Amino acid sequence: MRVLVVGGTNFIGPHVVRRLHYRGHEITVFHRGLHEPELPSGVRHIHSPRAAIPFLDFPSELSEPAPDLVLHMFPVGDEDTQAAVARFTGVTRRIVAISSGDVYRAYGRLIGLEAGPPEPQPLTEEAPLRNVLFPYRSKASGPSDWAYDYEKILAERALFAGAIPGTVLRLPAVYGPGDPQRRFRPYIKRMQDGRPGIPMDATQAGWRWSHGYVENVAEAIVRAVTDERSTGRVYNVGELVVPTMAERLTEIGVLAGWRGKVVPLPAAQVPAHLRPAFQPSQNLVMDTLRLRAELEFTESISSEDGMRRTIAWEQATPLPTGDPGPELYAAEDAAMAGA
Repeated sequence: MRVLVVGGTNFIGPHVVRRLHYRGHEITVFHRGLHEPELPSGVRHIHSPRAAIPFLDFPSELSEPAPDLVLHMFPVGDEDTQAAVARFTGVTRRIVAISSGDVYRAYGRLIGLEAGPPEPQPLTEEAPLRNVLFPYRSKASGPSDWAYDYEKILAERALFAGAIPGTVLRLPAVYGPGDPQRRFRPYIKRMQDGRPGIPMDATQAGWRWSHGYVENVAEAIVRAVTDERSTGRVYNVGELVVPTMAERLTEIGVLAGWRGKVVPLPAAQVPAHLRPAFQPSQNLVMDTLRLRAELEFTESISSEDGMRRTIAWEQATPLPTGDPGPELYAAEDAAMAGA
């Protein structure tokens, strides 16, 4: 099968491309060339300055030869998704689009975008979506920033409203070597520094948020790309069992050889720099049973192995700025002393 990958050169994408190539598919990657990950020599690259987020313009050479399937790794919203659907209508058989768990109303409650009680868990693919759109607009630098128009709800609607059969994958918080968000760096750094404890808001310590190790997420994407049964379907992606934040950090600590502990504290006692910028009373647990049942998905990398690889990468890859230092650690010690 000929697969055109739109984007896909940063973090998750290279794992997807390698897996598809090794399974005998003919892969073309459309990107700007800003990231050149190590990919098999048989992968075709089409570089263009037009391959910028949001993708609005697709050169004619992308359909020479015509792809059997288009994998869009980063549709931003309705305009760019409509552009992709229009460009490949009559060219390809199906489009697989990568979405996010941030489409759910629970996420709106989590970040304080929407009022209301915590949403029931876990979230199936039919769970209510957000009513308030554009969750990151307030953080965008302006209308020219792609985050200003970021809205996966609109991207999903545009895909399924088009003339090409589509598939949507809603991703969890993805971690692993190369994670641009460095999700676990703050905790692993404290463990690496031998901190006696990690203070945390008590409600946050019991909070649950679906995660996925990068190679397992890539495998889920490959399953959707290669299995026609995914046509017209929406799938949650993520771990089968979602631990609390305290349970997750305790597991990381064991794997990192850390002798400290997570210290839950009353909200008022938590140091200012560690107070959650979200509502930890709202869990974000995504039900992944549909993916597992319909596409026979199972993790190829255990959670322990995935976290070991993540710890090793974080320990070997320091941040240029932003790691905690003596002043912050002193505030944490004072907070834990009063526990």
